[in-house]
Amino acid sequence: MILRAYTVYLDLWLCDTRGRVIAHGRPERYPGVLGLDVSAEPWFRQAMATASGDDYCVADVDRCKALDGAAVATYSAAVRAGGDARGKILGVLGIHFDWGPQADTVVRGVRMSAEEASRSRVLLLDAQKRVLAASDGRGELQEIVALDTGGRRSGSYRDREGRTVAFHLTPGYETYAGLGWYGAIVQR
Repeated sequence: MILRAYTVYLDLWLCDTRGRVIAHGRPERYPGVLGLDVSAEPWFRQAMATASGDDYCVADVDRCKALDGAAVATYSAAVRAGGDARGKILGVLGIHFDWGPQADTVVRGVRMSAEEASRSRVLLLDAQKRVLAASDGRGELQEIVALDTGGRRSGSYRDREGRTVAFHLTPGYETYAGLGWYGAIVQR
């Protein structure tokens, strides 16, 4: 039901405490997932280490081989006995957000004239300044950008190549502080 109602998710995985996927939402689309060992995945380990059922985790965007190599942002939470926030951990629920289409909408949706867009690159960067999404489609999940924030949350500067670079730390959402990502525009 969740996968039908929310098209932003590629799949939902229910894992046992050893990190084996024991059920998932799209076996017809991703037949190799059932039985997969995800015990080394950060999202699994972090969820297993949560102190309460009120806690959840999110992993950095990465490609998931089992989901046809799609870029995903994986959210996870421990599943606890009786639904009790302090109950014994029975396993982990991993929710794989379909990063590519959503991120593409963001970086290509920045309002600019055609002339501005032709000489600009809009970027989403993780806390290590790795390109998560780029309006030109280059460097995604590989390139590290030498973003010089000078310790500021937002600002602009001219780089060594004479381009204008504008940036802003993403604000998160409601009580979620975010992951230290930046939005940036590099313009010739």
